[in-house]
Amino acid sequence: MLVKTTIKDRICFIEMQNAAHFNCLSQEMCQELTDAVQEAYKQECVGIVLKAQCSKGVWSAGHDIRELPQGGEDPLAYDVPMEKLLRSVQEVAIPVIACVDGTVWGGACDLCLSCDMIVSADTATFAITPAKIGIPYNASGIMHFINQLGINKAREMFFLATPITAQDALNVGLINRIATAEELENVLEEQFLAPLRRNSIVSISAIKRQFRSLSKAAASIPSENFERINAYRTRVYQGADYLEGIRAFLEKRPPQFTGKASDLDTDN
Repeated sequence: MLVKTTIKDRICFIEMQNAAHFNCLSQEMCQELTDAVQEAYKQECVGIVLKAQCSKGVWSAGHDIRELPQGGEDPLAYDVPMEKLLRSVQEVAIPVIACVDGTVWGGACDLCLSCDMIVSADTATFAITPAKIGIPYNASGIMHFINQLGINKAREMFFLATPITAQDALNVGLINRIATAEELENVLEEQFLAPLRRNSIVSISAIKRQFRSLSKAAASIPSENFERINAYRTRVYQGADYLEGIRAFLEKRPPQFTGKASDLDTDN
């Protein structure tokens, strides 16, 4: 089992425990996390805490690059396990809190943002890294970052693919609270879980559903724009840079990208 689940005083603690592989979001890990989230709701918990056993300071290294398709398929299609996990966290009708005490990379950053709140150690960092591999991120994920951080900070994180500090993440609204590693559990319990237990879960559930519906309405764009977005993305994951990024990662070497911005011109 890659995930350990514990229910304590109506809170479900879901812990990733594949530290040996830096809690990569493999298909198996994503499925176990999805199942755990759904089970927490069935058990009538009032909240979920997502945690991780860390190795070398890594909370999660994000998508398992070894599982990315290399035959021209969309690596972030609607029905892949990681996308299903993100939707499960966003849509479950109880609050999900990420408790982060290490570095967060790639898809794991999106997983944290999919949670309703984030409590972080002051030493944690966050990085969204598709540009390092040559992956075309999907529209729903990018809109998620724009809605959470604003467009300028989202651009910085996607274009540069470099980690931002917990303090920076707090300043731009990516996370809710920071604490020292020693105080992290106390802050989580006293400032988040204790008030959550006291409040009406029926009210909270209705409000979370409204947040989800209203954020979707605010992000609606014309279908023609989605078609253009898909055209851009297809040219990336069917192109040479995408394959080079995967191979370079697996071969533990810097990628040698050769693509040009004009490769995405949709009228070519």
